[in-house]
Amino acid sequence: MVTGRTESGLELKTVYGPQDREGADPAAQLGEPGSYPYTRGVYPTMYTGRPWTMRQYAGFGTARESNARYHELVAAGSGGLSVAFDLPTQMGYDSDHQLAHGEVGKVGVAIDSVEDMHTLFDGLPLGEVSTSMTINAPAATLLLLYQLTAEEQGIPASALSGTVQNDVLKEYIARGTYIYPPAQSLRLVSDLFSYCRSEIPRWNTISISGYHMAEAGATPAQEIAFTLANAKEYVRAALSAGLAVDDFAPRLSFFFVARTTLLEEVAKFRAARRLWARIMKEEFGAQDPRSMMLRFHTQTAGVQLTAQQPEVNLVRVALQGLGAVLGGTQSLHTNAYDEAIALPSTKAARLALRTQQVMAHESDVASTVDPFAGSYAVESMTDDIEGAITELVQAVEDRGGAVAAIEQGFQKEQIEHAAYETAREIDGGERVVVGLNRFQVEDNDPYQPLRVDPAIEEEQCRRLTELRARRDGDAVARALEEVRRTAEGTGNLLVPMREALRLRATGGEVADALREVWGQHVPRETF
Repeated sequence: MVTGRTESGLELKTVYGPQDREGADPAAQLGEPGSYPYTRGVYPTMYTGRPWTMRQYAGFGTARESNARYHELVAAGSGGLSVAFDLPTQMGYDSDHQLAHGEVGKVGVAIDSVEDMHTLFDGLPLGEVSTSMTINAPAATLLLLYQLTAEEQGIPASALSGTVQNDVLKEYIARGTYIYPPAQSLRLVSDLFSYCRSEIPRWNTISISGYHMAEAGATPAQEIAFTLANAKEYVRAALSAGLAVDDFAPRLSFFFVARTTLLEEVAKFRAARRLWARIMKEEFGAQDPRSMMLRFHTQTAGVQLTAQQPEVNLVRVALQGLGAVLGGTQSLHTNAYDEAIALPSTKAARLALRTQQVMAHESDVASTVDPFAGSYAVESMTDDIEGAITELVQAVEDRGGAVAAIEQGFQKEQIEHAAYETAREIDGGERVVVGLNRFQVEDNDPYQPLRVDPAIEEEQCRRLTELRARRDGDAVARALEEVRRTAEGTGNLLVPMREALRLRATGGEVADALREVWGQHVPRETF
């Protein structure tokens, strides 16, 4: 009997049994963990050998303040760092640009030059710690700054490991921190693929993200479908640039959300792995098994956190993190309970990490591979959500692929409709949110959030003025001119960009050089 609907609008039954698997696509058979089509996980032993990477997302104010937080996280046992950048950095503007006013250091750390990057990672073992950077339009710039910082500290690029998000297509769909038009952005993505293959071979060159679409309101099916459609566009762009599929596909990674609807989330992750394996093998002719493995990072759902009774978020985050682990994630960030109010406090960030450590070391979820395999409910839900995802991917393809569909506003419209339905259900009480529309209490214990000092902007501007005064301005100008010439031609842009940044050009100056040649993206009106 159908008793409800999942987040993706699929049937949710009271009881599942063998009949719910009858007629399932033979190609969708489970197989073994670590074997095609990877439904049960990308590695044979999964967490039984070692747990997932516990990666905590941090970055605020100045590079010095963020550096102190990173040292605290490493001391607390975090095996991976994840950097949040402020909006000016994400948009390719220096801290002293007029459009940066009021936003410096607010939602992440301000990074204007290689000297800021030096400060950010001072005293941290870059050859040992895996670093993920949530940066998209200027991803190449921030990766080069990281490489230069490591090399100036005596660490070769070949020793560096981590991920740069570099997923600009989802910015046009859901997030908005784009700079250049889509075609030029895809060129920069392809250049980064090629550069890392020879220069930074252990680096994951893209984290194709559904997380931000989910935060904008996408259902689980939409999250995976639009992410896979974007991934296909990146693969096509790399192939068009002359790269062989098995030369770059093993370094592709993904980034998804984990919601509180645990069963559907587990099914979602399983279906995503299966679909990606088939896409790479059947559509793009990949031969290397690593090219068919969907490896992903997960972050718990920030959009589901509430400012009301924030301690309840500890329960939500634990449930969400458990779903990610049962779904087979490769790394996980658990949100702090106070993130719906302001920047996480030190205590809240530490508790978020402790949540993962309890799962890994005090529970038995890491003791066996794919604990839900064979579950009538989860296997049936996996088949159902795979079907819904496939239909949406085809809808994007029918519109000419991800870029064409973006230009038509298709994905954005679909997500906005889903977000509206969710808001309507919450407002009407059909969807219960504990502490928000049910089980409220009067708050007699006001929370004191962490705030960013507005003087940070003044400090960053002072640092930029000093940097420009002591560098070789003529050499920087020549290097930036080479960036412009390369943008007009066909060479790999990361090579002249690296030289300009080495000479202490700023991130904003490099972005401006590209803007002069490529222009900026102007979004299509959807209303």
